[in-house]
Amino acid sequence: MEPLIIMTLVVGFFMAWGIGANDTANSMSTAVGAKAITPMQAVLIAAILEFTGSYFFGKHVTETIRKGIINPQLINNATVVIYGSLAALLSAGVWLLIASYYGLPVSTTHSIIGGIVGYGLIHAGPAIVNWKKLFYVVLSWIISPILGGLVGFAVFWLIRLTILNTDRPFDNARKWAPVWISLAFFIVGMTFYIKTVHGKDILKAVIFGLGFSLIAFLISKLWMHVHRGSGDEYQAVEDIFKRVQILTSCYVALAHGANDVANAIGPVAAVYSAIKGGFQGFMVPVPRWILAYGGIGIAIGVTTYGYRVMRTVGTRITELTNTRGFSIDFSAASVVLVASRLGLPVSTTHTVVGAVVGVGLARGLSAINKGVLKDIVVSWFVTVPVAAIMSAIFFKIFMHIL
Repeated sequence: MEPLIIMTLVVGFFMAWGIGANDTANSMSTAVGAKAITPMQAVLIAAILEFTGSYFFGKHVTETIRKGIINPQLINNATVVIYGSLAALLSAGVWLLIASYYGLPVSTTHSIIGGIVGYGLIHAGPAIVNWKKLFYVVLSWIISPILGGLVGFAVFWLIRLTILNTDRPFDNARKWAPVWISLAFFIVGMTFYIKTVHGKDILKAVIFGLGFSLIAFLISKLWMHVHRGSGDEYQAVEDIFKRVQILTSCYVALAHGANDVANAIGPVAAVYSAIKGGFQGFMVPVPRWILAYGGIGIAIGVTTYGYRVMRTVGTRITELTNTRGFSIDFSAASVVLVASRLGLPVSTTHTVVGAVVGVGLARGLSAINKGVLKDIVVSWFVTVPVAAIMSAIFFKIFMHIL
């Protein structure tokens, strides 16, 4: 095997490891923070589902230039694609390592976009960058947490109104929980079809979602009929949502593996294609073994280092319970689904954090750890420029020594 391919596989694995270490917070942090599952259970479940999503549902054709962020017409040879992809992967991986060390949840997509912008600028100057697309990325830093926060606040407020702040919370949970559960699985079903199965037909997505919703409603209604609860009424309510939260978190992990594996294997596939067949454009086929390779990297990242970001999102921003955790998962999935259909630029990471804050604010400003939140927001705004600067440096080094 060519040395450049080996080097790319090593760097790509590092990037995939970084995705697992950092983005695990999207799928499992709320379940851990609400004590629905233990941290050890979380990393094992996430590792299995992230790999499953990557291998079985990851895209088999991927963009070498993610999100159309730079103009491919200004890149006219395979060498630039190879060294640029290496630089982008390495810079994004290093930034994810730094962010994960400090427990800061950042967007892996924005990290790789920063890496691509960096090598593009150093190769062809400002003209290569699609500044409108980059503006949309910046816009997502604002849109995502605001939408996540507003919907998270509203969902938890409604759960409190219909269940928690009533005279008979457990009886009302038996009546309303199946409705909330079926709504959640309607969203899960639709997003699974659109973003994981990569289906385009919206009517089929709705039917798929309704199927999930009906099954979830019937099962939950049957379970509520036989489940009597015990002890404290509020704890009995939390136990109901605890089981649902585990399922929604599992879905997020599966979908994340399917969608974000492209951030690691897209550039790897680009280098592999360029070396094996020359410069053939910017949409390249992805061999299944590369999908598996990326999935393994993500799974190992989850298992070895995912706990740091998980701890920040799950426990350090605000105190979570199972009803709050369910509200966050439901809100984040809803926002990502609606925004993707409307073409709004949103980040899952930023949406989840926004939903955590929104649910926390439902109990008042004092429920939010403002110091931790400030550090997270700063890390979002420096992700693209830091990754771009590192990528530019790595690209110049690679062009001179390789």
